[in-house]
Amino acid sequence: MTSPVRSSAGAVEQTARSAQGSRGVELLARLGLASRALVWLVISLLAASLVVGRADEQTDQNGALRAIADQPLGGAVLVVVAVGFAGYALWQLLDAAVGHRDHDGISRTARRIVSLGTGVVYLFLAASTLLFVQGGGSGDQTTSRTAELMSRPGGRTAVAVLGAGLVVGGLVIAVRGGLAKHSERLENYRVPDRLRRPAVVVGAVGLVGRGGVAVLIGVFLVRAAVQFDPQEAKGLDAALQSVAGQPFGRVMLAAAVVGMLAYSAWSYIEAAYREI
Repeated sequence: MTSPVRSSAGAVEQTARSAQGSRGVELLARLGLASRALVWLVISLLAASLVVGRADEQTDQNGALRAIADQPLGGAVLVVVAVGFAGYALWQLLDAAVGHRDHDGISRTARRIVSLGTGVVYLFLAASTLLFVQGGGSGDQTTSRTAELMSRPGGRTAVAVLGAGLVVGGLVIAVRGGLAKHSERLENYRVPDRLRRPAVVVGAVGLVGRGGVAVLIGVFLVRAAVQFDPQEAKGLDAALQSVAGQPFGRVMLAAAVVGMLAYSAWSYIEAAYREI
């Protein structure tokens, strides 16, 4: 005889599976990918102005949100972006709960953990976007947040682990892009023949660029932990400005802009053709 607890758990799982495969969740996930594309497009354009020495806004998510907000109907667009991020988070959290059923064992567990982490990140992005709309936006707080964390017991180790995690995660993203693993995410039968090869190339460039950005920020966090100096921790804006100040920095920054633009384009491609 099936226990009430097991029966209830089975019902919850079935409901989660039904939600995961619903048209509504799919549309929200695609809106989230399109929202990611928009934010990275604006970040890329801000970084491009940094290349020519005319950056007036922070080259990071807050700078992008501010640039969007300054446009006509910008506030409404940001609300849509927040809804998209929340929708993408919902899809990822459902994947973490009941997804990846075409895998088993360690492979499925690892993928579910990645989905869980991604879902949490996008929930944070949704919340921070709504806070920005309500006037809670602020500048790059990486240094102050790092200092606060490092002042707590075990904080220095936590910063080092976070930085190392970003480095490893960035390398994984870049390697997957270089090996064209991202092409497996697409519903290829829906992609027009003339776009398939360009889409894979754009995705490769974009993921290498996105991975490189994560590695750069991670390195600064690890340096801050090793030197016990929160001033060494840098968000995207400060990290790109540091790159710009190096020999051949403008060239490296221009390459980063190309990578971020490609990542934005890949996000739009995923919004249209990703398997969800």
